[in-house]
Amino acid sequence: MNALFSLDGRTALVTGGSRGIGRMIAAGFLRAGCRAVYISSRKADACDATARELSSLGTCVSLPADVSDVQGVQALVAAFGEREQALDILVNNAGAAWGESFDTFPEKGWDKVVDLNLKTPFFLTQALAAPLRKAASAERPAKVINIASIDGISVNPLETYSYTASKAGLIQLTRRMALRLAPEHIVVSAIAPGAFASEMNRAARDHGEEVKKHIPAGRIGADDDMAGAAIYLASRAGDYVVGSTLVVDGGVSHARA
Repeated sequence: MNALFSLDGRTALVTGGSRGIGRMIAAGFLRAGCRAVYISSRKADACDATARELSSLGTCVSLPADVSDVQGVQALVAAFGEREQALDILVNNAGAAWGESFDTFPEKGWDKVVDLNLKTPFFLTQALAAPLRKAASAERPAKVINIASIDGISVNPLETYSYTASKAGLIQLTRRMALRLAPEHIVVSAIAPGAFASEMNRAARDHGEEVKKHIPAGRIGADDDMAGAAIYLASRAGDYVVGSTLVVDGGVSHARA
């Protein structure tokens, strides 16, 4: 059973890995035995600081990059390629949100969010196809895990139009990419988190006692909840989970329905 969920010897890259859900996943991967976990984020200082802190768990390397456009994607891929030839696990976690009323919602709030949340996961996976293919085999597939959101599954009352659209699109993109890459032993799946304390979800971070009143499980998500879901999908245990989105939300999406 330990081997079933082990990531022993594997190499991972987590975008948006300096904080929040990305950091939870990176820490979990190191505890599960990853040989090296590379984390990326737009803010170099924060990325470097997190890598230093997580290095107490194993090898964690900072690769700062702004992956909001294709040029930034290529820069991250080049930096990774200077250090590694193969990639076992890619976590597309970097994301953004924008909330504004329907009547005033701006184009920049649409483009910023959709580009990072939906376009970047596709083009980063495409750009890392060679190292993913090099790592992949029938016995041990490479993994791509896209971080979506329950807001792409059920309707949040907040006016976050581009965010909900991008996350719903990412769930469908996960299915499409999974069908294309499965024959090459690259397994694509997704996680749809609910309320986890983070910079993006400040309500859960700063007002957890109030937020948990609306969660059937009676609490916000803990670090181990997210790490456990990601380890499951990244390990042998998740090899046959192809194109699916794992909802990790304490029941919120069902309550909304």
